[in-house]
Amino acid sequence: MFSRFGLKSIKMKIVIINYGAGNIQSIKFAIKRLGFDAVLTNDVEEIKNADKVIFPGVGEASSAMSKLRDSGLDNLIPNLKQPVLGICLGMQLMCHSSEEGNTKGLGIFDVDVIKFSSKVKVPQIGWNQITNLKSTLFKGIEENEHIYLVHSFYAPLCNETIAECSYEVDYSAALQKDNFYGTQFHPEKSSDVGQRILENFLKM
Repeated sequence: MFSRFGLKSIKMKIVIINYGAGNIQSIKFAIKRLGFDAVLTNDVEEIKNADKVIFPGVGEASSAMSKLRDSGLDNLIPNLKQPVLGICLGMQLMCHSSEEGNTKGLGIFDVDVIKFSSKVKVPQIGWNQITNLKSTLFKGIEENEHIYLVHSFYAPLCNETIAECSYEVDYSAALQKDNFYGTQFHPEKSSDVGQRILENFLKM
């Protein structure tokens, strides 16, 4: 069986981390469209044994980190060895810190998340373009393709930036360090472009 983008349905265990702060169902449906089933769990052993891990997040940073600490996931996630994809707040929590709630993050990406100024409307909601694509995560994606975002905080450009967006300033639309990837945008809500990005992640 092949997806519309040509991803063969091989046997693969995909885990979506379920810690009470995720846009989980839309991600699960997006994975299903690619021919795979994803497991929703916060079980440490199940996450450790997955082939791919997706770390979503919608909401407020400090309360989300509190939920991660309560379940021990704050220690687990930075030590995972398989490909991990953080989405939106998930990506921000993988950073060193966030101004939102003065939150200490997981420290995977060496950048601090900050808030857009009062000069622009926040949150930024809707479609924006991604540029300066620098990773196999974006294989087959053209410069200036449109992706969907909802956020008030952002990661500035840094050494780990692999894609950029512009809203008041140029900022990190995506980050990568070793086996860890993060997207500020929602690939599961970004039409065919987002589906292709998820496919590329599953092919890693």
